[in-house]
Amino acid sequence: MRLVLEDTLSGGWRTVQPANRGDVALYVCGPTVYDLAHVGHARTYLYFDVARRFLETEGLRVRHVMNVTDVEDKIDQRAAALGMSSRALARREERAFFHDLEALGVRTPDFRPRASDYIPEMIRIGRALERTGRVRRTGDAWVYEPPKRPEGQNFPTGQELARHAVPEIGHPFPTARGGERWFLVWQRHDGPRPSWTSPWGRGVPGWHLECFAMATRLLGVPVSLHGGARDLIYPHHYAENEIALALHRSRFSRAFLHTGFVLQNGSKMSKSTGNLVPLRTALKAVGAGALRWYLLRPHYTDRLKWDPRDLARAREEYDGVRRSLRSWLAPGAGGRLGASRAEALADEVRRELSRGLRTERVIPRLVRFAHSLDREATGRVARGERARARRALRSIEMRTGIPLV
Repeated sequence: MRLVLEDTLSGGWRTVQPANRGDVALYVCGPTVYDLAHVGHARTYLYFDVARRFLETEGLRVRHVMNVTDVEDKIDQRAAALGMSSRALARREERAFFHDLEALGVRTPDFRPRASDYIPEMIRIGRALERTGRVRRTGDAWVYEPPKRPEGQNFPTGQELARHAVPEIGHPFPTARGGERWFLVWQRHDGPRPSWTSPWGRGVPGWHLECFAMATRLLGVPVSLHGGARDLIYPHHYAENEIALALHRSRFSRAFLHTGFVLQNGSKMSKSTGNLVPLRTALKAVGAGALRWYLLRPHYTDRLKWDPRDLARAREEYDGVRRSLRSWLAPGAGGRLGASRAEALADEVRRELSRGLRTERVIPRLVRFAHSLDREATGRVARGERARARRALRSIEMRTGIPLV
């Protein structure tokens, strides 16, 4: 069964298919490693984890890349405050980030490239952009000024997107001259912060060049599926896509997926503002299965208002479903409900995920199935059908990452 998703860029439905090298090329924007991961990050990575699980369960090979941004002002600033080197802080937080994601059951990417290892390639991309004649100097920064393109080739750059934009040096640029479309190629500065030699002087590359360099090297462009949280659309994914249009005359990705924010106190969770719930804190409170259950309950485009009371209710609901399933599968006298019911449930889950990762429909289906078991007078699976029923439920686990039996 194919995975079909609503493409954020075009608004149309696109089938996620193998890319240039015969594998499904999945590129997911990773962490800027200066502090702990929070549950807002976790929710985004969960949906991509479900997408990967679905594709692999359907027999496709997924080549999964998640970058690590270890070159950034925020890393330098926090390292200085802690009396550490930027490198030491970045490595510490990188280890913590992937440890926490693994604890949540998110499958480890095949590649976790670091920005600091790709500086020469980013410089080559900057030079290629320069050859288009559209790189301009503004102060100590060099920026790329994209041409106006037909509607639909790239993401819009309106005020709604700008309000959620991830801050970067020099952005936004002057809108009076079309600067909302510009993005950073190189920022010149000297020590003590990490910097590199380039044709534009010593400094650091623009963030957007990082992902393009890694995707081109490890996957090939266009990739099959790309995305992240909604605040990455502009300027980050806009800029990545613009580089692909300029240098390859293609989109950066055949399909884009962007997730809704997790809100706390009326605003989105953010490391930079400190408005967050650390992922490891939530995991300690309810465990991986219940946290996945809670975070996956809405559709991936919907916002989730973080509420500890809702989290507690989700844990109670999840634990109840597991108790019902385990009781049904327990060895003993046979009941009347056959394995075909579990197989039908697995087929329903498969269909819901295949058409837009509709986890918001999957979890209620699991709840209803558990309730149907509870209403049975003899609460055991039919004699001789226990193994079949368990296999069906295991297939749901494989696709969702939620432990059930």
